Amino acid sequence: MAFEGPGTAVLDYAPCRYGHSRLIFRGPKRRLTGRFVAAIGGSETYGKYVPRPYPALLEARLGLPVVNFGCMYAGLEAILEEPELTAAASAACLSIVQAVGVPNMSNAYYAVHPRRNDRFVRATPALERLFGGIDTTEVHFTRHLVSLLARTAPERFAVLAEDLRRTWVARMTGFLGRLNGRAILLWVEAPEGTGGAGADPLAVDAAMIGEVAPHAAAVVQVRPSVTARLAGTDGMVFPALESAAAAGLPGPAVHAEIAAALAPAVEALLRT
Repeated sequence: MAFEGPGTAVLDYAPCRYGHSRLIFRGPKRRLTGRFVAAIGGSETYGKYVPRPYPALLEARLGLPVVNFGCMYAGLEAILEEPELTAAASAACLSIVQAVGVPNMSNAYYAVHPRRNDRFVRATPALERLFGGIDTTEVHFTRHLVSLLARTAPERFAVLAEDLRRTWVARMTGFLGRLNGRAILLWVEAPEGTGGAGADPLAVDAAMIGEVAPHAAAVVQVRPSVTARLAGTDGMVFPALESAAAAGLPGPAVHAEIAAALAPAVEALLRT
């Protein structure tokens, strides 16, 4: 494990914007001309604490620029509402679109921050009616909210979960439709047996992927190996006080497996 002392900046992410975008992506900033691949996603694509996330590893394999449009904390809310991102992705010869998390988008039950989609902003009357006026005063993040709702009223939560999954499918389908069939849907599957307090009760599942798959040129499913998961934070670079945050994100071994899984599909599509 690599880390520096508390408060020390240890990785230069060269954060950048494209055009008039308000989203901050991982740099260095690239020229969006000629042939390039766009990697679109949230925190996993950004690769926080990882010196060379999967877009950089894939670029090295392809010999073709792979622009990292990963944005920390972004869900479909941020991706869909950013015109500069859609324009850049449309200019790419191929896009890789991460199947970002379900809870991180505004919906009929609650609103999220427009850029930091992991932040819960407010409940709607629909949520208050469904859950009998549940108190969300101390809730600040979507993961906390859905975990609280799932734990408090499982049967009612099932209603909300089904609605959010349908919303996710509709919005992901819409985004893929903007890319004219030149997109790979990347699904990094949550490992089996990760239940408990830290589990995501609204994880993307195979049924959802199956519904959106016809709108992508290909689907690449990655289930990180036991070896990669056990590697944990090995090779990650972070201040000591951020060790818990680092442990919750994919490490370099997982990124290497993602790049290796993507490479054949990307190479095949680039030949067409």
